[in-house]
Amino acid sequence: MSEHNPDTQRDLLPVLQFDPELLLRAQPVRVVFFDVDGVLTDGGLLYSESGETLKRFNTLDGHGLKLLQRAGITPAVVTGRDSAPLRLRLKALGVTHARFGTEDKRPAAEAILAELGLSWQQAAAMGDDWPDLPMMRRAALACAPQHAQVEVRAHAHFTPRAAAGHGAVRELCDLLLVASGQYARLLADYA
Repeated sequence: MSEHNPDTQRDLLPVLQFDPELLLRAQPVRVVFFDVDGVLTDGGLLYSESGETLKRFNTLDGHGLKLLQRAGITPAVVTGRDSAPLRLRLKALGVTHARFGTEDKRPAAEAILAELGLSWQQAAAMGDDWPDLPMMRRAALACAPQHAQVEVRAHAHFTPRAAAGHGAVRELCDLLLVASGQYARLLADYA
């Protein structure tokens, strides 16, 4: 077992970089709206023999949502579906702003904005299909995973390299942390 030697410890410096224009667009963001299927998951729906919906969530995405909260940025979920696994995952991550089973996502998002005392100019939205467009078109920063429907991708300011359910949400979280000036501080906590 090696001993910790502070003289040989290297600083943990960020290597992540984003386009300056994208960072400027992301700076005012204080709330991020996420769809679930096709954003927080890979979009596949699994059903057990008893008919229960099973979902697969990515731990990188989950840690990103926790980091957003530590930086003072609120993650919020607005989804057309509802399930016990989703509610359990959001509870475990401390995500308290969520609307389930809503096809009309704009009013649901606007209710969350009102609760937080924020405006669309302080919001980001990540979606993958047409029901997400009303949020994305109003948000200061619109994001879509690579596999999102073509019309949705056309409205995105940012498309992560990672696929949905495989770190795409984390890339958006990292962008927002860099834009907020919190990324290096949070990374240093893990040195």
